[in-house]
Amino acid sequence: MRRMYSSALPLVAIALIACKGKAQNETASSTASSTQETSRAVESGGITAAGWTGKIDPGEARRGQVLSNAKLTQDGNTLHVTTGPAVAYWNPANTATGDYTVKATFNEPNYMNLNDHPHPYGVFIGGNDMGTDNESYLYCAAYGNGNFIVRGFGPAAFQLNGRGEPNAAVHKAPAKGSPVTQDIAVSVKGDNVTCAINGTVVGTYKKADVVGAGKLKSTDGVYGIRFAHNTEGTVSGLTVTKP
Repeated sequence: MRRMYSSALPLVAIALIACKGKAQNETASSTASSTQETSRAVESGGITAAGWTGKIDPGEARRGQVLSNAKLTQDGNTLHVTTGPAVAYWNPANTATGDYTVKATFNEPNYMNLNDHPHPYGVFIGGNDMGTDNESYLYCAAYGNGNFIVRGFGPAAFQLNGRGEPNAAVHKAPAKGSPVTQDIAVSVKGDNVTCAINGTVVGTYKKADVVGAGKLKSTDGVYGIRFAHNTEGTVSGLTVTKP
């Protein structure tokens, strides 16, 4: 009996460890799923703005999302975006070369109405091979909580200010459901690329850090707008100017 007990003891210990590990894994999985926000599918989604097209982020596509799960409409000179998966929208006729500034005004009329944490939206430049798996572009985007992010695809994602940072120039929504507006501009001048929000330069980056292998092909290219997932807002005054 003593021999049987001794040989069974390691098996019992292994079983207990396995059960404990499974429970921990289930807890971790449950915690992750409870904190991770899933991209929704917008009702009656698609693009109705004349001349415009778009492409969702590669990660969204891998999770089964499609472009028609986000929505782009136009009323006069104002674009209305509702996501859905994170997406870039552009009109192929909108291009910029040399030194230039692309700017637009973004209005989030009901801050965080479709999400459980702040999501960014902004302007992109340097779009090349757009609509393909090799597309590259750089964007500056603002959050309604006072943060901003400068990030690109080349075609893999690359970051210029990490996962974003706060800046006093970025407007903060007073509360969830309140409106918040951001004027966002991306400029190319000489060897520098700058992002300005609400009239203040919040980031300046060397072209050498923006253009190259795994980054932009060039700062010349298509320009447009980008919205993160589960976000709604309007865009007006999207224009390009030369120095």
